[in-house]
Amino acid sequence: MKKNYLLILVLLIAPIASAQNRTLPIDTTVTTQHSVNVKGTSFSYTATTGTQPVWDDHGQPIAALHYTYYKKNNVKNPAARPLLISFNGGPGSGSVWMHLAYTGPRILKIDDEGYPVQPYGVKENPFSVLDVTDIVYVNPANTGYSRTIPESGDKVDRSKFFGINADITYLAEWLNTFVTRNNRWSSPKYIIGESYGGTRVMGLALALQNQQWMYLNGVIMVSPADYKVIRVGGPVSSALNLPYFTAAAWYQKALSADLQQKDLLDILPEAENYTINTVIPAIAKGGFISDMEKNAVAEKMAFYSGLSKKEILDHNLVVPTSYFWKALLREKGGYTIGRLDSRYLGLDRQLSGVNPDYNAELTSWLHSFTPAINYYLQEELNFKTDIKYNMFGPVRPWNNENDNTRDDLRQAMAQNPYLNVLVQSGYYDGATTYFNAKYTMWQIDPSGRMKDRFDFKGYRSGHMMYLRKEDLEKANEDIRAFITRTQANGKSAKY
Repeated sequence: MKKNYLLILVLLIAPIASAQNRTLPIDTTVTTQHSVNVKGTSFSYTATTGTQPVWDDHGQPIAALHYTYYKKNNVKNPAARPLLISFNGGPGSGSVWMHLAYTGPRILKIDDEGYPVQPYGVKENPFSVLDVTDIVYVNPANTGYSRTIPESGDKVDRSKFFGINADITYLAEWLNTFVTRNNRWSSPKYIIGESYGGTRVMGLALALQNQQWMYLNGVIMVSPADYKVIRVGGPVSSALNLPYFTAAAWYQKALSADLQQKDLLDILPEAENYTINTVIPAIAKGGFISDMEKNAVAEKMAFYSGLSKKEILDHNLVVPTSYFWKALLREKGGYTIGRLDSRYLGLDRQLSGVNPDYNAELTSWLHSFTPAINYYLQEELNFKTDIKYNMFGPVRPWNNENDNTRDDLRQAMAQNPYLNVLVQSGYYDGATTYFNAKYTMWQIDPSGRMKDRFDFKGYRSGHMMYLRKEDLEKANEDIRAFITRTQANGKSAKY
């Protein structure tokens, strides 16, 4: 009889359990206390992770964005304490990458070059910038734990979220609410974006000023993607890849002996000057370039790329990066090299072909980041949910029309004398190359009257330069110095 009673009870409970919906609270916070030792000094901090709504024009929630906010405790003058607002890219990527490997108080357990080690997990970040700035990591709609909310029935108006201008507009509004809720209007503010996040923060700089009346002290672009170059193609877009080819080939010891014996930073200026002064004009001539000039350029491009002159000529001087990743080591071990970080090696099914079978670096990163972020948020920050953490979320199709973000940043800087820009890039990044980032920086202000407010820093690693321990320390120190240098310190915002 007792067994029958238990069976009936189980049968009654099961439908109730199975009927539960897997949803995320629209507006909630979880707060925990922690400590960290940064640069030899220990201090405590408060971690707040939760969700905050995106409101429509009628005050109704149309999305819930998940964020994690770190605030240093026992600060004597909170109004003077900077706030760093952090985004990753994609578009469609969660904020996990810089959160758990770069600027935050906890980082992945990986080796000194950035490769996965087991058991997976996190450890203290001795180089975090939390000593000089509070930090909030934001997951845009459908990334991380963030989700859109159907406005009627089960339909979501995707045009409000998934495009360059829509993304900038709703995130600017969301940040207004966050800054108000957390009493940060008096703080010097900085926004940092990686990859597509570079496009995002260029646009946000002006949107925050002109739509939210929120003025920034700094914009930091990490391995920025500039679609004015990347998706446009043409002589400039193609030629700008050559200095990256030089860097990746140098790392893989695929250059000639006279180049290999030099330091990387000694040969990159040569490749950059040749690109600007010779390769761009040569490609611009197209099929009307003379045979003599075409052969001379192909020979020099081969010298700086590690590819053969024939391969360069076969591509009419326009070598796709995907071909470079596949071909560079074809006869030198038979490996492919990584797209986002060309230090990483891959193994394809066959040596022939023009594209690698997979991105060797991305599979390595997902290997270590995915278990770590799921463990960290749920076990250390105590944010419990059955919602899947989207490393990459469903945001496609993405509207790239009317991309004026480069000029938006220029205008924001012109309007705001406090606003400075830091660009950080890894030399071995083949997706958003370091020379493309330099070119973007040069093009933002054609007048050159604000060039003293730009700073470029390069690192001997790839897209996520901070995965390499030496660059983790250096890149954080560069951010720390940038934030310290760009404080107003009583100086008026005027020309």
